[in-house]
Amino acid sequence: MDYEPSDVTVVDRKDEITSRIPRPAEAPAPASPPQQSSETPASGLEQMHATRHIRLEDLHAYYGSNHAVKGVNLSFEPGKVTAIIGPSGCGKSTMVRCVNRMHEEIPGARSQGRVLLDDVDLHGPGVDVVAVRRFVGMVFQKANPFPTMSIFDNVAAGLRFTGTPRDEITDRVNAALEAAGLWDEVEGRLSEPGMSLSGGQQQRLCIARALAVEPAVLLMDEPCSALDPVATLKIEELIGQLKQRVTIAVVTHNMQQAGRVADTTAFMLSGELVEVGPTEKMFTNPDDERTEQYVTGKFG
Repeated sequence: MDYEPSDVTVVDRKDEITSRIPRPAEAPAPASPPQQSSETPASGLEQMHATRHIRLEDLHAYYGSNHAVKGVNLSFEPGKVTAIIGPSGCGKSTMVRCVNRMHEEIPGARSQGRVLLDDVDLHGPGVDVVAVRRFVGMVFQKANPFPTMSIFDNVAAGLRFTGTPRDEITDRVNAALEAAGLWDEVEGRLSEPGMSLSGGQQQRLCIARALAVEPAVLLMDEPCSALDPVATLKIEELIGQLKQRVTIAVVTHNMQQAGRVADTTAFMLSGELVEVGPTEKMFTNPDDERTEQYVTGKFG
């Protein structure tokens, strides 16, 4: 299955993302991908899925009075993996959680600034948080399959929540498992509990669950920190395969991993974005002395 659909629509619960998106009656989903002219750009969710560009503009995040993220301006580019590196407590996980609005779920937490998916501000007034998380998936540090659900049902959970027709679910689940590199390992075990899988398989199951709803962006917060080297390698290979389908940002403490998987690397320190650039340059000839000290292990 191709994870860059051109005919995606979202059920109009609360005028999901109101900035530029016409209501379904004004813009019915086409049966096949439309040919866009230079005079008439794509609009709404179709355009967001087509280009998948995330841009943070003057993003601040707080935990009560603690200013955790300080005026970050950063882009996640389609077709590229962006690694966010920095010492513990520098704000990198908080920053990515702001993208799909999970940060605000924490009591006392808040954010300011804009997070743009193409030209739509995901933090704008009237934006449905459910729709945001449909288009911006998240994979956490520790694999979190639903403990009472089978392998199949873990992947199908998001599809059922978003109202996917029943006759489509099986194909979407199978395609997601294949995209996550898990199909060959679980093909005959789909009714078994998701928790019966190994740690690395559980993490790929969670990736499949995120992919099943066809997100535009996939955020990964230390996805390999609890895995052995073999499982880590499989996740890293998977990231390389998926970057043409979804825009990927990876938070990692592992400098070697950032060097292997990332096209672009951003370095954060004390809540601020110190430097961002091509990964090779960041690791061999950074512009800021603090970046050089961190990547060479002098602190952090």
